[in-house]
Amino acid sequence: MKKKYKAMVLSCIDPRFQSKVFNYLKMRNLYEKYSSFTIAGAAIGVTHVKFKSWQKTFIENLSTSIQLHKIEKLIVINHKDCGAAKLINGKKIFNKTNEDKIHKESFQKLERILKKKFPKLNYEFYVISLRSSIQRY
Repeated sequence: MKKKYKAMVLSCIDPRFQSKVFNYLKMRNLYEKYSSFTIAGAAIGVTHVKFKSWQKTFIENLSTSIQLHKIEKLIVINHKDCGAAKLINGKKIFNKTNEDKIHKESFQKLERILKKKFPKLNYEFYVISLRSSIQRY
């Protein structure tokens, strides 16, 4: 019997968060039930103009994952103290308010893309902290 994958997970390349993301997904009983796409900044890397060429790669990968693994949901996990967020913040002061705004905007942009390109796909957006607490957006 072919295994049914439930989700695709978009997360960041930051090594500090690999085990945190894995443990969160395992806690949700998704062990060996998700495809993974890891890119700098997660949703920020997929949606911000600074990383524009990455969006096409992500969309193509998601489309392929939906076809191959019958993905029904995209779980997006951004993280606190994000280097990509700092890059796009530029010379402005980088604080909790600015970082939260960057995460929220990346989720809103990604939601618009998903609604247009994959209208049947469900999605969830999260930000995880260095202490592994996770907040849904």
